[in-house]
Amino acid sequence: MGLDITVLIADWSWLGEVRERERLLRLRNAWYADGTGLWDHDAPVVEGDWKWPKGPDGSFFGIYEFQDTLGSYKPHFWATHFWECVRDHADPPLRAGLDAFLLGLIRDGMDGESGETDRDFFSDDPEVAYGLLVARSPDGVRGLATTWEDVRPRLDGLREAFTVYSAVPDGRGGDFDEFALLLTEWGHVLTDAARRGWGVVGLSE
Repeated sequence: MGLDITVLIADWSWLGEVRERERLLRLRNAWYADGTGLWDHDAPVVEGDWKWPKGPDGSFFGIYEFQDTLGSYKPHFWATHFWECVRDHADPPLRAGLDAFLLGLIRDGMDGESGETDRDFFSDDPEVAYGLLVARSPDGVRGLATTWEDVRPRLDGLREAFTVYSAVPDGRGGDFDEFALLLTEWGHVLTDAARRGWGVVGLSE
């Protein structure tokens, strides 16, 4: 799993000013533009927080730094894998909520099932949308943020089942606190995006 992921929140109306095929390019160009401050090697990287760019388009997007992931997609993949192992042992309301939450965010969902995303906003041409792992419109973000608020107070009730049933074939189990932290960070991303009326994008470069 050498795949990386960068998670951004972005102003959908700003992206919508250009044609579908140009929207992802517009976001990437703003992200990599000189003077954004995102690539300042003297600036500390604060995990679990936002990086807000400078420059002319700096008010239209932000990048979230997940804790303890080093930008890798692997922890997100393992979160869905561990959930598969324990979901049959979760209370039905929590199971339904986490199914919706994870399938709405994580690439390919569970058992290879494609998640519900809004990728067409950026074009249905695979070449144009290359590297696009997650795309959620402001409406989709609001729905997932509401789902998270319902799931969040129930999450610790999964701890015992997670500890017992999350073992992988080599006998190594998942760490519930790491699992809960990753989901909580996704919840933070969604909540901030929903407050602004923005969408969420996950990109691999």
